[in-house]
Amino acid sequence: MEIDWIPGMEGICLKDLPEFALATKCDDIWFSFPVGVAQATHKVSHMIINTFKELESRLVDELKSIFPNIYTVGPLQLLLDQTTENKTKDHHSLWKEEPECVQWLHSKELNSVVYVNFGSLIFMSLQDLLEFGWGLVNSNHYFLWVLRPDLVNGKPVAFPQELKEAMNKKGFIGSWCSQEEVLNHPAVGGFLTHCGWGSVNESLSAGVPMLCWPSMGDQRINCRQMCKEWGVGMEIGKNAKRGEVEKLVRALMEGLEGERIRKKALEWKNIAKIATDSNGSSCLDMKNLVDEIIRLSRN
Repeated sequence: MEIDWIPGMEGICLKDLPEFALATKCDDIWFSFPVGVAQATHKVSHMIINTFKELESRLVDELKSIFPNIYTVGPLQLLLDQTTENKTKDHHSLWKEEPECVQWLHSKELNSVVYVNFGSLIFMSLQDLLEFGWGLVNSNHYFLWVLRPDLVNGKPVAFPQELKEAMNKKGFIGSWCSQEEVLNHPAVGGFLTHCGWGSVNESLSAGVPMLCWPSMGDQRINCRQMCKEWGVGMEIGKNAKRGEVEKLVRALMEGLEGERIRKKALEWKNIAKIATDSNGSSCLDMKNLVDEIIRLSRN
């Protein structure tokens, strides 16, 4: 069902909305909490958003018609790259990063590896894990898979011996890594992601096309934007099947559609870089924000 009453999001469908928008009771906690957050925005004087205007120009313009003091200051990691203090990056992670992940990539050819990471919060069933595992193996492409220790329903991950042996031939399994460093590695040619906003920003900044498997919150809308608006992604069905995973990995890494979205991802990388350069939209918004904070602190 297409929805036509969300300004700046023309053509969006009901299935693309977050779970709270599908609630049937006003006292549903998943509905009342975000509604309360939305209502609280009317009490703030300024909004700071980790995006860049060129990426979401229609939405930014719609928001500015309601809240004039909006600052788009993303992608934040590219803005940080502009500072001399950040030449040697100090990564702060929820999990201990494994340098072996990047070391393994050094031995692989250009655009030959699929990077797989479902983020720091979501959980998946053992069946989904196995479908992704066999799909990646059957694609016959190299893959770097970051598997949190608690990814499967909060419990340690355990693969059947047959699958484990098959994965060892083409894959590298790590528990966590420096995602920005991995995505910017020349060996990485695609990103299988849960579509969290941080991952989307980092992938766009690196010019890496995506396979999208959204789970909750804003991830479904992010997926829709990547696949329909920005042209940098392919969506995997909610109930992942190994055949579909294999097919889409092959399409991304070796097909004409994969070439098309890789080219589009590189275009967005260039646009994001321009936005965060000294005279770019995000850099100027950051400067204006700093000036506004100084002005308010003096009053």
